[in-house]
Amino acid sequence: MTVLDARAEHPVRLTLNGRERCASASPRRLLSDFLRHDLGATGTHVGCEHGVCGACTVQIDGIAQRSCLTLAVQVDGREVRTVEGLAGPDAVLQDLQAAFKRRHALQCGFCTPGILMSCADWLGRIAGRGVPEEEKVREMLSGHLCRCTGYTPIVAAVMDVARARWEASHA
Repeated sequence: MTVLDARAEHPVRLTLNGRERCASASPRRLLSDFLRHDLGATGTHVGCEHGVCGACTVQIDGIAQRSCLTLAVQVDGREVRTVEGLAGPDAVLQDLQAAFKRRHALQCGFCTPGILMSCADWLGRIAGRGVPEEEKVREMLSGHLCRCTGYTPIVAAVMDVARARWEASHA
């Protein structure tokens, strides 16, 4: 186990949205602040700073996690994906992002990046298991606070993507 000097900055090397990046961080620097202020990934939003609202959700090694509960030094050598990493080449919207747009699944947009990162992770986990029931989608979203949409269009967008991916895999 490496012991870090609490008074010093330490290099943090990671793969951020497919690109190798490096910046220095103190041992107590939150990943959310590191991403936003040191690496410019401002799509990661900070809401409650207690892991409750889900606005800061990113994927670390493919798993959705709260960046406000993770220290920057914990992602050294790991792969981090933020909402900026969802769009394809030339900023073409990914199917999930396009479904959110089509279903009007965002209003103010503050919670949207975190929700998209959780949904992308979850849809990957359920791939090949059929189209989930609406209740399962709502359960997955229960870790996110959205004050604008009432969740109905978000659920519809996720269901659309799950259905389309299922149909495409069985065509």
